[in-house]
Amino acid sequence: MKKRQCGMALIASLLILIMVTIIALSMFRSSNLLEKISGNVRENQRAFQSAQDALVYAEWWLRQPTSSVNPVACTGTSLPNLQVCNAPISSANVSGLPLFTGYTPPGMTVSSGGGQTSASTTSDVNYSQNPAVYIAYLGLVSGTSAPLYQVTAIGYGGSGGPTGSTCIVQSNYSLTGAGNVTNLGQL
Repeated sequence: MKKRQCGMALIASLLILIMVTIIALSMFRSSNLLEKISGNVRENQRAFQSAQDALVYAEWWLRQPTSSVNPVACTGTSLPNLQVCNAPISSANVSGLPLFTGYTPPGMTVSSGGGQTSASTTSDVNYSQNPAVYIAYLGLVSGTSAPLYQVTAIGYGGSGGPTGSTCIVQSNYSLTGAGNVTNLGQL
């Protein structure tokens, strides 16, 4: 009779050990998933801030008296300097647009492909690309002689390639006399 009880205790302890192992593995997987989610949220926020910085820069550029705000035909895939294009964006698809990528926000470190390098002085991850800007002339605000511009900025997170974070922000601006700006809001 005692031999059966000893065998049952062994089986019961093995079942408990298996259950504890399964619980520990599921907790590990859950922790790993939460880490990936928080990393994605961080990259999305970094892409948004990068795009927002570029948008503010382009809006500032429009207000400068030395800026050439006369619309021109923009061709190619990149612009050598910031300029106003005469073709507005017709959809959210910005691939193939001639974009200006010559602006790097202060404090931003860009490294091809992103990631962290040993030369980095902080523990922050590098951005994969400079933000990009496209300014389009939309015409005149109805009933006025004030030009209306559409400013589109694209920001990229710390990881590059097709799986990297990308954010597009857009605003409409109207310039009135002496460089005064009416912000018509972000889209």
